[in-house]
Order: sequence, then structure tokens, then C-alpha cells
Amino acid sequence: MKHTKTIVILLASLLVATGGAWLYHAKPADNAVAGTNAPASDTILDTQFKGILSNYQKIIVLVADEGKLSKTELDASVRVGQVIFHENQDTISQLKTSLDALVSSTQANRFETINHLLDYVESDPALFDADRLAFKEVMAALLTSVTKDTSLTAIKMHKRISEDLDALNEIERNYEKELGQIFGHFEQRGIVLKREKWDAYVAHLKQQYSREKILKDYGTVLPAPIREEVIESDASKPEREIFGNRLPSKTVVFTFDDGPHKQYTEEIATILKKYGVPAVFFNVGQNLGAINTDGSTTLAATAKISQKLHDDGFVIGNHSFSHAQLSKLSGDNLNKEIFQTDTLLKAMDTNRSPLFRFPYGAHNQEGLQALEKGHLQSVMWNIDSLDWADPIPSSIADRVLQAIEKQNHGIILFHDIHDRAVKALPVVLDKLVADGYQFAGWDGKTFTVVKGKNAAQDKVSVSPGYSNSWAMVIGINDYAKWPKLQYAVQDAQSVRQVLIEKLGFPSDHVFALQNGEATRNGILAAFHDRLANPNIKKDDRIFVFFAGHGATRKLSSGRDLGYIVPVDSDPNAFAADAIPMTEIQNISESLNSKHVFFVMDACYSGLGLTRGGAANYLRDNAKRIGRQMLTAGGSDQMVADGGPNGHSVFTWTLMQGLSGKADLNGDGIITATELAAYVAPAVAAVSQQTPAFGSLPGSEGGDFVFELPVESEFINTATTQLSNDAIALNTKLDSTRPEAAVNDKGNAAQPNTGVKVRDLQGAVQTLVTPVNTPLSSRQMAQHANDRGLQYYKEKQYAEAKAQFTQALKLRPDFALAANNLGFVYYKRDQFAEAARWFENTIKIDPSRAIAYLNLGDAYVHAGDNVKAKKAYQTYLELSPTSPSAVYAKKQLEKL
Repeated sequence: MKHTKTIVILLASLLVATGGAWLYHAKPADNAVAGTNAPASDTILDTQFKGILSNYQKIIVLVADEGKLSKTELDASVRVGQVIFHENQDTISQLKTSLDALVSSTQANRFETINHLLDYVESDPALFDADRLAFKEVMAALLTSVTKDTSLTAIKMHKRISEDLDALNEIERNYEKELGQIFGHFEQRGIVLKREKWDAYVAHLKQQYSREKILKDYGTVLPAPIREEVIESDASKPEREIFGNRLPSKTVVFTFDDGPHKQYTEEIATILKKYGVPAVFFNVGQNLGAINTDGSTTLAATAKISQKLHDDGFVIGNHSFSHAQLSKLSGDNLNKEIFQTDTLLKAMDTNRSPLFRFPYGAHNQEGLQALEKGHLQSVMWNIDSLDWADPIPSSIADRVLQAIEKQNHGIILFHDIHDRAVKALPVVLDKLVADGYQFAGWDGKTFTVVKGKNAAQDKVSVSPGYSNSWAMVIGINDYAKWPKLQYAVQDAQSVRQVLIEKLGFPSDHVFALQNGEATRNGILAAFHDRLANPNIKKDDRIFVFFAGHGATRKLSSGRDLGYIVPVDSDPNAFAADAIPMTEIQNISESLNSKHVFFVMDACYSGLGLTRGGAANYLRDNAKRIGRQMLTAGGSDQMVADGGPNGHSVFTWTLMQGLSGKADLNGDGIITATELAAYVAPAVAAVSQQTPAFGSLPGSEGGDFVFELPVESEFINTATTQLSNDAIALNTKLDSTRPEAAVNDKGNAAQPNTGVKVRDLQGAVQTLVTPVNTPLSSRQMAQHANDRGLQYYKEKQYAEAKAQFTQALKLRPDFALAANNLGFVYYKRDQFAEAARWFENTIKIDPSRAIAYLNLGDAYVHAGDNVKAKKAYQTYLELSPTSPSAVYAKKQLEKL
């Protein structure tokens, strides 16, 4: 990471962690930053930045050791922590204003001022790594501010901030891996990381602060410890406040506070719909609109988000107008907080729900009386995600699941204003579904589980929900006694590459055997030692790929038995020295992992199946054991080795499916069933092979799942396209693709009538893929872009253009799709249109270097050398050492 890149990350960390608290504590600096004369950086450092860090650290101290605190201590800590957090949330808009003012001012040193202030954050030796943990919300705001400045300096800063956002995702992923709270595997960047343990960091903070002192400073004094008791409510009396303790066993209610948010609320709703789970969204009134002086209402654009939630069956609740601490208010001020939001909710729905949630859960007697007069009902919670304080999604999910396991039922508190809540939610839902929990919704009077309400959601693809991924890939060309093969080793190597580079398998978890390593003993030892060991857990997945010879032996019973042939097998004795499918079955049943998928690029027959393909797309897929197999063909068939790029037809088709073509319902997930439904008819259509698919004994109908990555490639002259023979084969393969594909908005069309695929005994079965629930607009835009990229690589430019255009309709600020659409025009020699879209890309993302290179090329072909020269020069300023820099310099020399 560049020096400034790291600095900007660190600024974002502290500003978001403290909500930009310096804007409260040092008002003179606000005016100074916004004006023409910025104060000395050292003054801001002394009076503001150290205060920011102090507040950030206090929040950490408050929520540290949460598992060791009594309920009274934890409640007090959380309440004060929320007060600090929400007070700071109110300043984020002021922070954006200050950043805008500074960046857009005429000060020549405006960026130097920011960088100088941040030098402290990067280089001060007293700072711990945890002090430097970055949050992304303000980073996005800063990026927006810098986008407005078209100077080269601003463009360079924009580039650094864009890289920072990528780095933030990487830091989060690394922290996810280190859930044991160890900052240990961050790549080296501008800061020399100390790699201290989280416990050491918290211990350091406790030397500076005490929880009791922080609480006291905010007016809270803990009472003497008392014996904690679980008090059950009297079910015969109506609840003045709903806490969730009357819910049936293994029943939960999901609630989300503080929205609506322009991005995250929709994404959370999309996840909930995918699982068929109801929820209550408690809205802050000022996010919905305003009350005019005559008492009429003016709804904000964000109110449409809540209206859509309501139309989709979710319940909207009242969370006060400004998220004030209502326990400290009375009279008109208290009533305005409650009833202004109530008026706005009635403007959206005259039959608005009566549900109200006090900010921080804090209220006085007058507040409860006001609710009664307004026929409103208070809803509390007993399971707190603490997503406002915890930046790590897996940690949030773990906290929620542990609390649910302990309490067995309750109301869960999330916030729909954080992307980490979006990421934590599927993990929680997967586990709760697998454990048999019910989800209750508001029926107008109480929270109940409505039987049959979500029956239509039974057939949906769920998120993978795997703890870890493992694979074994085997390829054999150099058989000693069997005919040698040409493509098997390359097939195995390419599948390994796809697993690691595209599908997220850790490289050290993908084991490979090829040629002489793949003896009978070597293969069996690898299975037993590497895959059937305690390191592989129940929630893991295992993928096995074999490319080599297969054989079939007729048993005395008349039944066929299939074998995979190791490198040292003798054709005259393969019944003794090859590996029978019965042995593979035994191995599969001995594996600990939830889902196992064998893909065999070999032809043979004879494997007793428990059922046909796993056509169970139930939302509890996470709890079903899955043991599945896909083979290249039957016993009397030869593997077709004439595929493109040195692959067999089967493996080439398999890799095309895993590239996204097997995502038949367009939900970003490929199940083993979907993969078989794509591969089997496609291979059969272009070869003499009839691939087979089924479940092994011991399978309970679970379906192996691959999650497609988000494509991020900005198309340019270096983007590779498929060879003509590959395009020709893909055209044939796609002609057999099931009709239950996606429509032009990224959602599945009508459910297909099924795909006919043989099982391993030769019988015909029907595989049916589910219709996906609607996706968020961002997801649909991304999927459209990904499909456009596939079409571009296959030189189907009209189709690519349509997909990139659709992506931009769904998400007008999608720089990736804008660039890619521009390059389709460029490829079709429509240079003026190409330049227009490259210019649009730069407006959206001013630091996207490749767009300047593309723009220069477009202007050269359009005959505008002046603009071309400027574009190439900007590219070189942004990427002076990139592989394309030499090309750009040569272009400049020609101009």
C-alpha cells in the first residue's frame, strides 16, 4: 500500500469509529476547515485527532469482555456505547460537508493538509494496529468528495482512495480468517504492522481507561452486584412492552433499526426474502421526510425504500424522529419525537403498524404513557448483535448465534445501516434454518409464525454457508499399461486453478496428484490422510476431480461395477488394482464434511444410487448431508479429448459451467444439480458421451454449492477473448442450455420443466432447478455485467452491449459497466460512442486508470489527437509502471 493510501484508510477508520466526533468537540476547526484559512495541522492533531482515537478506544473498552460481564454491567455498557455511537452518527453529515468544503476549496495545499494530519495516524509509534482498523462508510463519502475535483492531484488521491476501499475488503477478509482476534496475516503495506494480539491491545486500553469511569462520565453508576434471575412474564396479561420472552421455543423475530438506508436496507430485505423470513424495520423519521409548518408531510426519496419494504410484506415500525434519548425528554419535545414519525408512517400507510422502539431502549414513564395514548406498543429486544460496535461480520454472527443458543428464543436487534449486517445475516440464517428455528412476524396483534405463509419460498438456493473448502484434483496422462492420454493432467491443473482463483478455495487446501503420484496407494492415502482427517469439519465442503481412465466390470449378479484407474493399474487385473466405486462410496461416507462432490472425467458405469439427482432446493439445504457425483459418460463410451485449449470436451464444458453459465436461475450460486443440468445435455449434444449424475449412499439430499465471484475486470485491449474453435463449441453448448435461465432483469424466468439426465445406472431422471427470489438492484446490475463479460469474450457484441446497458439502467453509477459498454462500441469501430462512455466512466470513477487508456485509443481512432494525448498523459500519471505504460508512451510519441 502506498503511503498516502494507508493514511486515508486510517482517517476513515477513526472518523467512522467515532462518527467524526471532532466536529462536536472542536467547533472552531469546523469553520476553519470549511473556510479559506485552514488551521495549523498540529492544532487539529492536538485538539481533534487524539480525541477521535480516545473515543474509538472507549467504545472498544465498553464492549470488551462482553461474555464475562453481568447482565447489569453489559446493559449499561451497551447503552452508553450506543449513546456515544449515535451521537457521533449525527455528525457524519457534518463530516461530509467539511470534507466537501475542504476538497472543493481554492486552497492550494488542501490535500497536503489532509495528508499531514494523517501522518500522525500512520507513523505515531504509540498507535496499535487495532487503532488503524478502517471502516468503509466515510471512505465512500471521501471518495465522492474527491470525485468532484478534476485536477490531476485529486485524480491521484481518488485512485489511492479507490485502492484503499479494495484494501479494506482485504483487511476484513483477513480479520475474518483471524476470528480468534489476532491481527496476524495482513500483507505488508505503508505501515509496518506490529501484529499484536487483540487481547494485548485490549489490555493496553484498559491501562488507559476503565469501564466504570466511562460509564460515570455519561451519567451511569453501576449498582452493587445482585443475583440475576430469569423472570418469566404472565402470559395471561397483555404485554405493555414486547421483549420476546413469550415466543415459543426455537422461535425468533428479526428487527432492524435506524433505516431506511439507500443501499443496505434493500440488500437486507433481499436476503430475508430469499429465506422467506419476516422482519420489522424500525425507521427513524428524519430518514423518511419532514413535517411542514402546516402539519402536512413531505416524504424524502428514501421513503420509497420503506414503501417497497411494506409492499413486500415487511412491517415498518417507529423509531422516533431523530433517534434522541427519549428517557431525557418530556412534554412537546417527547411527543414530537414519537408522533412526527407516526405522521410520516401514516402518510405512507394509513394502517401503519403500532410498533415503536425507543432509541437505546431508554424510556421514562411519560414515554410509555404517550405510546398508550397513541395506540402504539413498545418492542424491545433480548438478543443484541452489537453490529454498531463490531466491524467483523463473522464475529457479529457468532455473537447472535451464541445468544440464541443460550436463550432459545427472542427478538434480535440488527441495524440496516451497515454493510457488515448484510454480510452477517446469511450466516445467522443458515445456522438457524439448519437448527430448525422458526421465524415469527407481526400479524397485527402479536408476533406469530404463520404456517404456510412462506411455502413458496421452500425452493430457493441458499448461500453456501461453508466454514472451509477442500479439494483433491487428480490427472493422469502417462499410464504405464493403459493407453496414454493427452489432456487429463492439463484438465486437472485447470480445474485446480478455477477452484483457487475463481471459486475461493484456499490454495493450501487444494491437493493435487498427477501422473506417477496417482498410484492406487497414493490416491487412497490422499483421500484418507488429507480429506478424512480431523481438520475437516462438519460445515466444510470437499470437491474431488479425477481425469483419467475409467473401467466397468460386469459382476456375477449381472450388475455393473465402475472403477477409476490409477497410473499403476494393469488392464488385465484392474479388478484388483483399480479403485472400485464401492471404495469411493466408503470414503465418501467416512468424510466429516457436510457436502462432498465427485466430478469424474472418466467413462464407466455401475454405482448404486440412493436416489436421482438431489432435486431438493429446500432452504434447509445447510443441514442436509450431500454426497454427489458427476461422471463424463457410460461404460461403452470414450472420453472426447478434442475440446478447446487442450481440454477434454467434458472438462471444458465443466469449466464453462463454473464460469457462470451453469447459474441457471441467475442468483450468483451454482449448485451441483444446476451444474449437472448444464453439463450433461451440453456434452451429450457435442460428443458421443452421456454424462451421469446422482447421489451416493449416505446422502440426505444436500446439494453442493459454488458461489460465483463478482467480476471486476475493466475490458481493454489486453482482455483475452476465446479462440474461434472455443466460441464455436460454446455456441453449440449454449444451444442446449435449459430454458429456466434469467430474464433481462437478472431474475429467473418461468421454472423449467426439467432437464433429462442419466443416473449412473443408466436410468433417466429429471433435474429441476428453482426459480430465484428477486435480487437487489446492485446484484442484478452485477450479474448483468458478468453476463456481458461472458458475451464479450465470446465476441457476441450485440448481446454484450445489451447486458452492459441493462447493468447501467439498474445502477447508473456503475463505472465498470460503463467502461465495458464503451469498449464494446470501440470493438465495433464506433469510436465516438466509445469515447462518450469512457468519459462517463471517468466521471463516475475519476481515478480509473484503464479508462484513460481506453479513452486515448478511442480518440486516436476518432481523429482527436489533442484529447487523446491528454488521456494518455493522465494514464501515465496514474499508472507509470503498469504493463501498458510502454504502449501509452509509444502512442504519445506518435502524437
